[in-house]
Amino acid sequence: MRDLTLRPSPISSTVDFLAEGVQHGFLRLPYSRDDSAWGSVMIPVTVVKNGKGPTALLTGGNHGDEYEGPIALFDLARTLKAEDVTGRVIIVPAMNYPAFLAGTRTSPIDKGNMNRSFPGAPDGTVTQKIADYFQRTLLPLADIVLDFHSGGKTLDFLPFCAAHILPDKAQEAKAFDLVSAFGAPWSMKMLEIDAVGMYDTAAEEMGKIFVTTELGGGGTATAKSARIAKTGVSNVLRAAGILKGAVESATTTWLDMPDENCFSFAEDAGLIEPLFDLGDQVKKGEVVARIYPIGRTGVRPLDVAAKMDGILAARHFPGLVKAGDCVSVLAVET
Repeated sequence: MRDLTLRPSPISSTVDFLAEGVQHGFLRLPYSRDDSAWGSVMIPVTVVKNGKGPTALLTGGNHGDEYEGPIALFDLARTLKAEDVTGRVIIVPAMNYPAFLAGTRTSPIDKGNMNRSFPGAPDGTVTQKIADYFQRTLLPLADIVLDFHSGGKTLDFLPFCAAHILPDKAQEAKAFDLVSAFGAPWSMKMLEIDAVGMYDTAAEEMGKIFVTTELGGGGTATAKSARIAKTGVSNVLRAAGILKGAVESATTTWLDMPDENCFSFAEDAGLIEPLFDLGDQVKKGEVVARIYPIGRTGVRPLDVAAKMDGILAARHFPGLVKAGDCVSVLAVET
């Protein structure tokens, strides 16, 4: 079997990650296609470096239909000055750039979900090649990783910053310190349904301090969610000692996702009626949503009941639901 780790990445950078100052450029991935035989995917990147200090890797657009991260990071890339930085900031506003351009969760080129593609492969699909570059080039440069998410077109979340419970409690504590500094209205001790192949997992297994967000959803951003993202990224950089200035204080409510009972899934397709709104208190056994069969009238809807007491932290967004879709996520205050 070939050892693909010995094969170099096909991605080249037009910026020098070791150079001082502010640089704007691209991660260029050759991509031969019908409309451009010697074409490339050009992923925008900014590097701001000033002296010695920690490195923060800031990413958005891991999923292409989530916009708070790209808004905050395109804005930060144009405004961040080298003299305000101690260390280095690497900004990639849209990791899965083809998905971002298409406004879709996954890449239109290969249907790749960036957040399920790690560690990637240098001779794989376009999405796998991007993941491989992050795995082998960008993540090793970083001390801190902030990856922005929201619900995209299919989910809506309370606006929260989050980190994971980890075996390394020192690493975990540093991550939750940055979650607190981010200053979102809600802060989450997050549970993943399936952590295999995630950017989060790749970073955490390298010992990086990893934080993430879910800042709304519905396939758009709001003025409020964009403000939360902009303030949060500046706060994280300040708390890490990379950006000058004090952390902007904010009140946050801590939530925990203790186990898989947090999640409810649709067992049938149909028209969904939410019975609770985000932030509402829900009791175990209460019906959080009804799913109406849409093939005929006069049929009793399917009730989706809560498996635990908690706060509604996320819900299915579109009006129609398919079997297997996540209907709701509950969390508990800590």
